[in-house]
Amino acid sequence: MTVVYEHYMTFPGWTKAPQFLASIIDCESSRSVLEIGSGANPTLSPVEVERRGLRYTTNDRDATELAKAGPAYETLLLDMAAAGRPELPRGAFDLVFSRMVNEHVADGERYYRNILDVLRPGGVTAHCFSTLYALPFLVNRLVPEGLASRLLDIFNPRDRYQQDKFPAHYSWSRGPSTRMRRRLTALGYEIVEYRGYFGHPYYNQPLMKPMRALEEAKSAWLCRHPIPALTSYAVVILRKPT
Repeated sequence: MTVVYEHYMTFPGWTKAPQFLASIIDCESSRSVLEIGSGANPTLSPVEVERRGLRYTTNDRDATELAKAGPAYETLLLDMAAAGRPELPRGAFDLVFSRMVNEHVADGERYYRNILDVLRPGGVTAHCFSTLYALPFLVNRLVPEGLASRLLDIFNPRDRYQQDKFPAHYSWSRGPSTRMRRRLTALGYEIVEYRGYFGHPYYNQPLMKPMRALEEAKSAWLCRHPIPALTSYAVVILRKPT
């Protein structure tokens, strides 16, 4: 098990996500891939899916979001955090991936249990997500949803059709603390890698410029003296034992 702490600029959950996902596919020789919550925005392009000969399934619990995916992808309309869902395709996937989804999951334990069910023995699941106790995400968790959406429009404008704002719950959405590692191994996972990232790009926005230097100094100190509860983002890679 590898536990590492880094600056948020190395976090692979944004523009680096296609390369990050491709590297896992190559390392694991994955052929069947499920991407959770990716209805409108699958990480790998149709060209890459075809070039690699993948059975790539894009998942969402919202049919409207799922309808935005292109014809290169199989689709799975399902809430991966739902309880007792007999339609779970058990043992169907070599790799289950998500990016910027886990923070929106209401029941983290059930979510990871369901993922374990859909993985084949020896399969891997990898997730890039934000973690609760960074200040911007704590605000996102505590303020009313309408206000959180307006604040996001100010600090991180986006195309609402392709990247809408969804409620954030942060259940099991934490950095690599001892408690989180124990939770995941108790479900039956082997932890391959757990990375925590300090700092936040919101402080690069013009309105936050006065706080940028302080945030960068804090992030640099935390990279040297890590406190898992203060991560802003995390990556976890887990394996289902054979």
